Amino acid sequence: MSWTRGIRIAAVGALLATTTTGCIKKALLDGQIKGTRDGSAAVNTLHDYEVAKVVARAGMGQLEGMHRLAPDNTNALFMLLRGWTGMTSGFTEDEYQLALEKGDDIQAEYHRSRARAGYNRAIYYGKELLAHTAEGFDQSLKNSDTINKWLNENFTDAEDAETLLWFGLAWIGRVAVSTDMPELVAELFVAKAFLERSIKLDENFSYGMAHTVLGAYHARSAMAELDESKEHFDKALAINGGKYLLTKVLMADRYYCAKHDKAGYFKLLNEVLAAPDTIPEARLQNTIAKRRARRFLGNPLWQDACGFDYKG
Repeated sequence: MSWTRGIRIAAVGALLATTTTGCIKKALLDGQIKGTRDGSAAVNTLHDYEVAKVVARAGMGQLEGMHRLAPDNTNALFMLLRGWTGMTSGFTEDEYQLALEKGDDIQAEYHRSRARAGYNRAIYYGKELLAHTAEGFDQSLKNSDTINKWLNENFTDAEDAETLLWFGLAWIGRVAVSTDMPELVAELFVAKAFLERSIKLDENFSYGMAHTVLGAYHARSAMAELDESKEHFDKALAINGGKYLLTKVLMADRYYCAKHDKAGYFKLLNEVLAAPDTIPEARLQNTIAKRRARRFLGNPLWQDACGFDYKG
């Protein structure tokens, strides 16, 4: 029996070696993913829009691979949520807007479908990430009361504000490029609930971005809640001092557009173009804001939508 005991001991040794190796590999992978998340903020310091677009798109392939190797890693899930949302908003929607300006309906629809797919992918990973904290998301989507109850009961830490913000941005972004799909528009209340909960947990996060987006939400039409829109935009500007330029761009494009206030629209967009580089850690976002400001000032398409007479 001694030889069988030896086999059993060898087998146990092999199992332990495999388990230990697996744990080491997992630890190394988890460490790499954590390091990638910590270092990803460097992209926001880029000043070159075209370089940033290439970097962002290449990075998504790496993140998808990391998730494939570590499907339960929450850092990877978060980066996929944030990455697909940010890339779609900053780059894919830009290509959609360019096609609209050129009057190319075929390309516009193509890029709009790409944007919707990008937000869908962000939401897919976001739902996986949320499930690591709480089950029952799909069951909470009945109405505003049920989603707010689910969020209030399960997300109580200030650190949750970041995840809730990005999920809300993905959801509202999908609706914005799907206005021809009433079933998605009907669920706009979900984005509102996530953004409001993010504000409750940490309204200062990301330069008051949740206030900025809710400001845009409440100015979705001239018949919407423009007083609430102004309140949110004012809070965001108080938080970021007007230095986070996307706040001013969205306030011009949504609030002043909805009010048909041409003077306010032009004033804010020109302030954006004249703004110095005062937030290096948000240089890319401010670069995108300036790009959008030039577009909204220089093309009649956007001003006609606001009811302004375009002077060139």
